[in-house]
Amino acid sequence: MEPNTTELETLVEAIRGAVRVGDDRADTAERVAEQLRRHLPTPDMLTAEQRCGDADGYRSHVLHAERDGTFSIVALTWLPGQETPIHDHVTWCVFGVIQGIEYEELYTLDEERGCLVEAGTDVNRLGGVSGFAPPGDIHRVRNVGECTAISIHVYGTDLSRIGSSVRRTYDQPVLQAVAA
Repeated sequence: MEPNTTELETLVEAIRGAVRVGDDRADTAERVAEQLRRHLPTPDMLTAEQRCGDADGYRSHVLHAERDGTFSIVALTWLPGQETPIHDHVTWCVFGVIQGIEYEELYTLDEERGCLVEAGTDVNRLGGVSGFAPPGDIHRVRNVGECTAISIHVYGTDLSRIGSSVRRTYDQPVLQAVAA
């Protein structure tokens, strides 16, 4: 089965318009999230190979990198139980789940104590769209479902040139947040 390229073309055009405005990163992420909500593709936008997971870890497929470097669209495919390391990003990011469920753990960095502090969780279900802009975007994502999860991510940089959206990973101890 051939991928539905019309969905990708429509999404690229919508994101171009959202990025052109040129506000700060948080405002850009908000506008891009609105466009992703309106134009969230189906798994049919991907090839059969791109929809398959990999037993060695989640897979990342760059679907589009804007020539001027302003954004990239990436599909991430996760088998059950796969997760990212705890990390943050070099730029704003917006994502939408097009298959399955993704669980996100959020953290803050306590530099004085040299640790991470739990800051909350989100369950990102089919059709859910969210986004963020650094700083304050430390998180870990995992597939907690029983089937392959697929999400579309839009990053405010050219991943075909820089290779990854991850700025740094964290291996500090994690403390539970203290309830007030």
